[in-house]
Amino acid sequence: MALLRTALALALLATLVLGVPRLLDVANRLAASQPSVAAVPVKTGTAASQVLLAGLEDGACIRLAPTRGHLDQTVFVDAGHGGLDPGVVGTTRSRRAVQEKDATLAVASRLAVLLRADGFGVVMARTKDTTVTKLAGSDSNYGAITYSGVHRDLAARAECANAGGADVLISIHFDGFSDPTVGGTETFYDSARPFAAANRRLASSLQSALVARLGAPDRGVWTDDQLAAPALTGSGQSYGHLIELGPGSPGWVDHPSRMPGALVEPLFVTNPSEAQIAGDPAGQQKIAEGLEAGILKFKSAPA
Repeated sequence: MALLRTALALALLATLVLGVPRLLDVANRLAASQPSVAAVPVKTGTAASQVLLAGLEDGACIRLAPTRGHLDQTVFVDAGHGGLDPGVVGTTRSRRAVQEKDATLAVASRLAVLLRADGFGVVMARTKDTTVTKLAGSDSNYGAITYSGVHRDLAARAECANAGGADVLISIHFDGFSDPTVGGTETFYDSARPFAAANRRLASSLQSALVARLGAPDRGVWTDDQLAAPALTGSGQSYGHLIELGPGSPGWVDHPSRMPGALVEPLFVTNPSEAQIAGDPAGQQKIAEGLEAGILKFKSAPA
């Protein structure tokens, strides 16, 4: 691997992907005060309910029934970041800001619609511009989420997937890099789980479906132990996995996810052309359709 990219600690996706630092300015990530990408609203009612977990934000960990058919299968759909944590901020060719948290929610909302029509139950980590867990005062510093706040929020997402009885976990993110010409699609999974083989099949299915649908450069499928360790504290390097995907570890992940999972980064929002797709409803629909195709392929393939 010739390229080392280091994601922002706030995004908790410090990664070693092909070898050069991933440099993003925290100030840029917090600069856009208005949402740049509108989420597809999730209608509540008899088909929607909040999973019973303590300390959830309003609109977080929402269970949605299928709208057609019933496969007796549930997909946990996690829109990365949210609230005080914007994720990566990029700009389109027309200089319109695209925040990762908005694009992930828009894609997740569209994916939920598709999966419910396929007969899946869906649990959405969040349906609004919030974190999943209610943050304490100590979880923010000058309006920015702290490392400990991010840690608690990611742990809550894994607990939500478990409490929601999910059979598959999909965490949706977007990538970023200091060089605006860098772009493409990549997917991550954890190889230290008892269901590692299923994790890999899921990640591979999602990656191939996204690349086919988007026509973006294929940056590959990676294990999360090939990433730089998530920095949950200033010097935290001991866990070495993505919180939602990785194995249990006292103090890091006390209640690990119990189902096959993968984290996708369909595009780079720091690439203006790819930001254009990520920030456009038609592009968000393409990404959602790619994820749907990947999930259907994974579920139909023999174990």
